[in-house]
Parts: sequence; C-alpha cells; structure tokens
Amino acid sequence: MSEQSEVTSDQWPGSLDAMVAAPAHHEVLLENQHVRVLDTKLGPGESTPVHTHPWPSVLYVLSWSAFVRYDREGNVLVDSRDWSSAPEKGTTLWAAPLGPHSAKNVGTGELRVIAVELKTERMG
Repeated sequence: MSEQSEVTSDQWPGSLDAMVAAPAHHEVLLENQHVRVLDTKLGPGESTPVHTHPWPSVLYVLSWSAFVRYDREGNVLVDSRDWSSAPEKGTTLWAAPLGPHSAKNVGTGELRVIAVELKTERMG
C-alpha cells in the first residue's frame, strides 16, 4: 500500500502531475514524503496526455521502445530514434524534472520504465 501526498512544485500546476493528467500510463508503486515510485508504461502507438514530473528521478528500464517526447505545443523535444543506441533492459538512467510534455511510443514494443522520483526537501 502506498501513502500518497500532494505534489508541491512551484514550477507547474498540480493538475499537470503525471498521476493527475496521465494516470493511464503511470502507476504509483510507493509514495511517501521522500520518494514516489512510478511504473510507467506506454504501448506501441500509444500517446500520453500533456503532463509533468516535478522531481528528479532515477529511471530503471524494464523494456524499451522508440519514443518521441513533445512539449505542450507539440514541438519535438526528444526523438529516441536519433540516439546512437537504445538503453537495454536493466539500464539505469538519471532524469531531471520534466516540464509539460507528452510522449508517443513510435516503436513496436512496450516502453516500460520504473521511475524513482526523489522529492526535494530541506536536509538537516
């Protein structure tokens, strides 16, 4: 069971948080005052609504598929098909907070990533 808390980012409205704006593609596995762990899934041809990820995160790749990330106006931010190589299953990546964006799986497999979002707070 997870303990959910309200998103507290001054950067973007809570209505754009991934769990509010795109819950069909994000499942909370654990949430407390320190972290939120999301299971993110995007099937072939699927797109997410515009949403945000307000905290930096560690990403763990369960399965990979090519994707395109767009800003809220539909401009391409990232096209993974342009990368020199695709992350393999088991790859761990770092991600900064993500502002308003949508994503489309343009590959043939499921894109599935566990995101451990590190909630920022004052230490000490």
